[in-house]
Amino acid sequence: MDKGIITATEIESMFTKIQDEKQRDHLMRFFKTGEGEYGEGDMFLGIKVPQTRAIVKELKLQVEFDEIEKLLCSPWHEVRLCALLLLVEEMKSNLPRKNDDEVNLVSKAAKREKIARFYLRHARRANNWDLVDLSCQYVLGPYIRLAQLPDYNILLQLAQSDNLWEQRIAIVTTLDFIRNGIYNPTLALCDKFKTHPHDLIHKAIGWTLREIGKKDLDTLTLYLEKNYMQLPRTSLRYAIERMSAEERTSWLKRE
Repeated sequence: MDKGIITATEIESMFTKIQDEKQRDHLMRFFKTGEGEYGEGDMFLGIKVPQTRAIVKELKLQVEFDEIEKLLCSPWHEVRLCALLLLVEEMKSNLPRKNDDEVNLVSKAAKREKIARFYLRHARRANNWDLVDLSCQYVLGPYIRLAQLPDYNILLQLAQSDNLWEQRIAIVTTLDFIRNGIYNPTLALCDKFKTHPHDLIHKAIGWTLREIGKKDLDTLTLYLEKNYMQLPRTSLRYAIERMSAEERTSWLKRE
């Protein structure tokens, strides 16, 4: 199949044909779609992530951005996930390779910016934690890191948003930096979000701190020494998860 032939309508049809009512009910409870919950109003077809990934594998690099945009506007959660994973594949295909010449490197850099800007324009369509977590660190993360944007203004702007999902994008994106030994953006965002009221941000703080600890325990320990009293309890529990039982108990008993 050539890029541009596949339409959003055709892709959505692929999903509706494999919908599962029993699984739908489970997912709608799991992702808190009830009134007053963080996923209120979200609609599911009842399709598991491996099934969505299989469709993405078949379609990757063959769907135009205009059609991906239509997928992002779908009411179906799984269809929006498909769109976001298609963007992940677009970004992966434009990462630099050892044998790239200068022309290829410049072209790929321009494409990465296009993909990242497209993602940012539609960031609020990643409106549940799985949509955020499975996309932003693989789309925005490489773009910002490879573009060498030292001030991380994109993430700071997202962190200042009034939208929970954009705020989570800001902190989860830094997982890419952590994998590459860059910790300061994560720590700065953890500082910013220490007083955030939502549990989903508390979990993201703890997750990213835990990942820092897996790479550099000294950096995590130093941060916790300075900040453990101000960290939400959930964040602290996540951050120390990989420590020994004795160490975890010690941190949790501190006052």
